[in-house]
Amino acid sequence: MASVISRGRGRRTISEINMVPFIDVMLVLLIIFMVTAPLITPSMIDLPSVGKAARQPDQVIQIIIDKDESITMKVKEKSTALGLKGLANAVKQAQSGADNSAVVISADKNIKYESVVKVMDTLQRAGVQRVGLSVQLAN
Repeated sequence: MASVISRGRGRRTISEINMVPFIDVMLVLLIIFMVTAPLITPSMIDLPSVGKAARQPDQVIQIIIDKDESITMKVKEKSTALGLKGLANAVKQAQSGADNSAVVISADKNIKYESVVKVMDTLQRAGVQRVGLSVQLAN
């Protein structure tokens, strides 16, 4: 004779996550990306290049920031040590003789970027035109 085993209500809670809907959504997204990827055209970016100014500057004023954050202004072969407060006036006086002059900031590689930005900000707030950063290319 067969015995009947009673299980109570007959239902129990399933504590597993059903992964089938998740996999279906992921496959649909994969198909959408595979179809649209060849349709996207790659675009070219025109990056600025160095040394293509319409007119070369008559005079270059070089601002040098050393490791100890001391500022030196170099005009032609004459170097002058300056503070941040007197920098803008000194650059304005040096620019007064030349119509087309550029200011180039050179800094030690170990210096904080904040110091370079402070010098640039000081010059731009004083109305100095053509302020740039010196770039040394690695060979």
